[in-house]
Amino acid sequence: MSKFRVLVAGRSGQVARALVDTAPSAEVDLVALGRPHLDLSDPASIDNAIQAARPDLVINAAAYTAVDQAETDEAAAHALNAHGAARLAASAARAGAPILHLSTDYVFSGDKSSPYVETDSPAPTGAYGRSKLAGELAVAAANPNHLIFRTAWVYSPYGKNFAKTMLRFAETRDELSVVHDQIGNPTGAHDIAHGLWSITSELAGNRSALKPGTYHMTASGEASWAEFAEEIFRASAACGGPAARVRRITTAEYPTPTRRPANSRLDGSKLAAQLGVILPQWQASTRMCVEQLVKVKGWTV
Repeated sequence: MSKFRVLVAGRSGQVARALVDTAPSAEVDLVALGRPHLDLSDPASIDNAIQAARPDLVINAAAYTAVDQAETDEAAAHALNAHGAARLAASAARAGAPILHLSTDYVFSGDKSSPYVETDSPAPTGAYGRSKLAGELAVAAANPNHLIFRTAWVYSPYGKNFAKTMLRFAETRDELSVVHDQIGNPTGAHDIAHGLWSITSELAGNRSALKPGTYHMTASGEASWAEFAEEIFRASAACGGPAARVRRITTAEYPTPTRRPANSRLDGSKLAAQLGVILPQWQASTRMCVEQLVKVKGWTV
C-alpha cells in the first residue's frame, strides 16, 4: 500500500520546518518545497510542483509574514498571501488534492473582549491582516476541499520569533520592556505541526472524513506578551540560560507601524469538537522550546 503523499509549500518557515521534524514517516511521504522549486509568486512553479509531486494533500505553510513591512508594501503581501495561496489551492484542486492553509489572528481587529470564534466577522486593521483574509477567501473559493487554520503568536527553535528575540536581548540586558495590554495564545510551531499531522492521518485513513471550513488552532491558555516573556525567562534561568527582568508597559509606550490586536485570543472549541484536536498548554511547550534553544544557544541564529 502506497504512502499518503503530502506536499508542504514553504520549506524554511517555522511551521514548515516543524512539519518536516515531526512527519510520521511510516504513514506519510513528505515533499517540502520552497523557492525556487515552489514559489507562490510564480504560477508556473506552482503547477510544476503539484504535477511532479502528485500529492494526496497540500499544506500551505508559505507566507509573507513581515507584518510592519507590509504597511509600505501591501502589494507584496497580497502577492504571496492572497494571489499565490489562491493559485496553490486551485492547482491542488485540479490534482484532486485537498488543501490545509494557515492563516492568522490578524484577520480580526482585536476589539472583542472575549476569545474570537470562527463565526466572528473579520476586520483586519493592517495590510498583513488584509492580505491573509484575502487569502482565506481565495483559498476557499479555489478549492472546495479546504481546511483553513488560524493560529497566533507562533514561536519555535527556528527563524525569527518572540522567544528567540527575548533570549537574545537578555544576553546583554538586565531589564526588558514588554507590552502587557495585548493578550493572545502563544503557540509552538511543533504543536501546530502535530495538530496538522493528526488531521492528515485521519484523512489518509478516510478521505471522506474531510470537514471543510475554517478552524482556530492555538495553544491552550492565554497570556500577555509580558507574561509570555516572563515564562521564557523562567524556563531559561532554570536550565542555565539568559534571563532578564520584565517591565510591563502599554501598547502606547511601544508604537509600531501596524496596529497589533489588543485581543488575539482564538477559541479552539470547534477544532476540538469537529476534528478532535486540542493543542497543549502554552507554558509547557514554551519550556520545551526554551530548553532546546538554551542547549544550543539557538537564539543567535
